[in-house]
Amino acid sequence: MLKTIAIVVVVLVGALLAFAATKPDTFRVQRAASIKAPPEKIFPLINDLHSWGAWSPWEKLDPAMKRTHSGAASGKGAVYEWEGNGEVGAGRMEIVAASPPSAVRIKLDFRKPFEAHNFAEFTLEPKGDATNVTWAMYGPNTYVSKLMSVFFSMDSMVGKYFESGLANLKAATEK
Repeated sequence: MLKTIAIVVVVLVGALLAFAATKPDTFRVQRAASIKAPPEKIFPLINDLHSWGAWSPWEKLDPAMKRTHSGAASGKGAVYEWEGNGEVGAGRMEIVAASPPSAVRIKLDFRKPFEAHNFAEFTLEPKGDATNVTWAMYGPNTYVSKLMSVFFSMDSMVGKYFESGLANLKAATEK
């Protein structure tokens, strides 16, 4: 009886590990919002990392978070490092490309709670009297991430923060 249970458990764990291996090698989380403001009004709030406190959803999760800015004042070369509670973790982001007023690309290096190296990208596309703002994060999907994705949806976990951040950005620019 115990031998049968052990065999079933080994087969189930093997199936789980094999299933995780079939997951994609990269991931992408993306959300978009229409903001009734020109790109020229929205872009500075994204391109200047000092301005993220006005709209970033993670800023409010840990008011005691330690923040450090270095590099350029804004745009390419601007750096923001943070260390906070378990909800925000610790890491560094650097703007690696900026095309005013239409795009910002950021290199994200997370140290805690898990090490990860990804990119975030903001694109701003004018549509009449509004701007479509898209916020995306993408990067490699390591085997551990693939295994975790069997139980947790990265899109659901991160996507809700992107939605909140875009709503905050909308409120800040539609004033």
